[in-house]
Amino acid sequence: MNDKSKKPVASSGPSTEKIQKVLANAGMGSRREMEKAVADGRVMVNGEVAKLGDRVGHSEQLSLDGRLLKTDHHKKVRRVLIYNKPEGEVCTAKDPEGRPTVFSRLPKIRGERWINVGRLDINTSGLLLFTTDGELANKLMHPSSEIDREYAVRVLGDVNIDMINRMHEGVALEDGMARFTDIQEFGGKGANVWYHVVLMEGRNREVRRLWESQGVQVSRLKRVRYGNVFMDPDLRAGTWREMERKEVDLLAQSVGLPGKPWASLYSKTPDGERLKKKSESQRTRRHA
Repeated sequence: MNDKSKKPVASSGPSTEKIQKVLANAGMGSRREMEKAVADGRVMVNGEVAKLGDRVGHSEQLSLDGRLLKTDHHKKVRRVLIYNKPEGEVCTAKDPEGRPTVFSRLPKIRGERWINVGRLDINTSGLLLFTTDGELANKLMHPSSEIDREYAVRVLGDVNIDMINRMHEGVALEDGMARFTDIQEFGGKGANVWYHVVLMEGRNREVRRLWESQGVQVSRLKRVRYGNVFMDPDLRAGTWREMERKEVDLLAQSVGLPGKPWASLYSKTPDGERLKKKSESQRTRRHA
């Protein structure tokens, strides 16, 4: 006999959303990470294993790795961190080779997790954004949002105007055409010439590969801007700052998202006061 009291694995209708989107909006990770979690059988809906393609509403009981989740993301706060990544760190939560990761330096938060907005390779330093809002992270990374990424680049080799023009107009790389939307020389001589370049996508090692296509090598690479967020000049490598509410709202508006509840990490608790003192201490030391 069928148990009619048992809830279905997934719902349908205009008030439902794809399961990976609901998980991402709940701050559990990026949509790509959540798609993998569903495919690996780590997600349950109403006590049944979920599958890719399922849609759920906010009345379903949703769990990840056995942990029951609160999926009412509209009531969750939106937090964003600016982090100055040093060279030598990888952009994963855990590294099988034991290398240091960017997540090891971030403040701990209860019931949520930090989602990194894009990645930088191990030899690239500079601006990384982290948020608790999966929808914001997805919007900031999606190609349709056309978010500028600006990098400071030091190159080895002679650079001429023909190279600059080719990289501006477009170069065929192994994974498709690529181009800088802007290239500006920032001074230096010999083996210490700096440029600032702008991309509107974030393919793997794209900045380095574009320069290498012209026969020159990148010796230093640092991201200095992501959309309307600039690297703080007084944020030294390996430290972070939480964005203020106005900054977070402007960032969300830049990708078409409405405002959302906001609360500082520095709540009036012993942990919050400790984080506040740590952040203020970091901001008094200028970036080397």
